Amino acid sequence: MSNIGILGAGRVGTNLASALSAAGHHVTLGGRHPEDTGARTPGLAPQITFADQRTTARTTDIVINATPGDSSLDRLTGLRAELAGKILIDVSNATRDSADGLPGDLCYPGSSLAERLQAALPDTHVVKTLNTMLFMVMTAPQTLATPPTVYVSGDDENAKKTVTGLLGDLGWQPERIEDLGDITTARATEAMILVVPHILRRHGFKPFAVSLAR
Repeated sequence: MSNIGILGAGRVGTNLASALSAAGHHVTLGGRHPEDTGARTPGLAPQITFADQRTTARTTDIVINATPGDSSLDRLTGLRAELAGKILIDVSNATRDSADGLPGDLCYPGSSLAERLQAALPDTHVVKTLNTMLFMVMTAPQTLATPPTVYVSGDDENAKKTVTGLLGDLGWQPERIEDLGDITTARATEAMILVVPHILRRHGFKPFAVSLAR
């Protein structure tokens, strides 16, 4: 079992924390105000540890970025020393919100948050995944009527293999895990966020994923 840190204690971070803890991993949830995180999320398993984000990055072996994508680069660049030599799983999308609060334009057109993170953190193995679905599907892919696809991008093959194993712990079957290649392929999956606001406006906040049909 792995020692996993999650940066971000919102819906995405707490959902992943619960599922990974239930799968037997030791999970530290890193928030800006860790003393308040447990009180705000009373349903979390008691074995989940709370810490600030710097401590979380320093004391865990695999780190998940679940911070808001438009500020992730600045936040994580400040943790360069803590993240050195580790796997960083980036599940965020960097967008500017529209007037209705839904995702709008990409922050890094022609590039991606994952690529920017890899460039800023050269001693860290960045792997992009789980960013093409609503947060509840990340940990329960079997709940959708149509089998969803999860995409993986990253430069380090061993890091991607480790992440693929964690995806299996979250319920993803091997045939539904699509390795797209190196970190530059993350710009394709990050661009998929542009379809999300249109779906949400038409159908409401219902679970869905952007999937590959064969």
